[in-house]
Amino acid sequence: MEKAFLGIDIGSISTKGVVIDETGTIMARSYLWTEGNPTDATRRVVEDLKKQMEDAGQFDTYEVMAVGTTGSARRLVGAVLDAAVIKNEITAHAVGTTHLHPDVRTILEIGGQDSKIICIEGGVATDYAMNTLCAAGTGSFLSSQAHRLGVEVEDFGAIALTSKKPANIAARCTVFAESDLVHKLQVGYPREDVIAGLCRAVATNYLNNVGKGKRIVEPVVFQGGVSKNIGVVKAFADALGAPVLVDPDGHLMGAYGAALLAADSPSATWHPFAFDISDFEFITREVVCQKCANHCEIVCVYKDDELIDSWGNRCDKGAIRIKKK
Repeated sequence: MEKAFLGIDIGSISTKGVVIDETGTIMARSYLWTEGNPTDATRRVVEDLKKQMEDAGQFDTYEVMAVGTTGSARRLVGAVLDAAVIKNEITAHAVGTTHLHPDVRTILEIGGQDSKIICIEGGVATDYAMNTLCAAGTGSFLSSQAHRLGVEVEDFGAIALTSKKPANIAARCTVFAESDLVHKLQVGYPREDVIAGLCRAVATNYLNNVGKGKRIVEPVVFQGGVSKNIGVVKAFADALGAPVLVDPDGHLMGAYGAALLAADSPSATWHPFAFDISDFEFITREVVCQKCANHCEIVCVYKDDELIDSWGNRCDKGAIRIKKK
């Protein structure tokens, strides 16, 4: 049988998965909502990938030999899938993007609840920044504003492109943005101008915060779920004065990078993946961090009394380190 590799990217909003062959070609892809349950989302993604391979007649000719995981619940899902590679999002996104776009110099990424920028030089990530403390300008921010405006978030971009004069929206904070949006509508701004203003505010907020102090060099690749919003893509291109490339699989780049890393892992760690994760048992416990004023509720996950993952901390003070074996 020919070899294949599985990559899973478990985010707070969505869970992504890809299966690749030995050349790095994507054979199956899946993008589903996490819905607050990363293990169940992973199970559904794995089942979806398996069905795609079966429908394409690939399941009997390819065997997944290694798994890679990334994302906010990567250690938990790595334990579920017995992953050969468990990597952070920066590494996974950089590996996936540089494989498809070897000349990329800057990666802009906006997901459901966070965003990041990665600077590339010589095919290697040399600098990065992340914003995880505020959801302003992320996918969840745009979804909530779309709901407020009574439109589908999938239609946001197309509507934005019809605007002739985008409104100025203060998007540095979700509360300010919502207040500003309501005010603009109340005084009679056209809906398309408000939507275009929101798209422009997302780009401006990102560049002034996540991209602050970073040297953004062409070629620029924009990825993450928000990259599917053509209004935001145009706003970035206008703000940078440069073309912004969006890969058709840009929303899957973390999973793709994880799969490539799995393929590059030592073959001694490989073993056939059975596409069955129904028997994994774990327990969760909650810890309230007292190390700063945030008082974050940190979820700790245990398997056989061993801590395998934790999340919920909004700063590094609350990070609970996993002991390496």
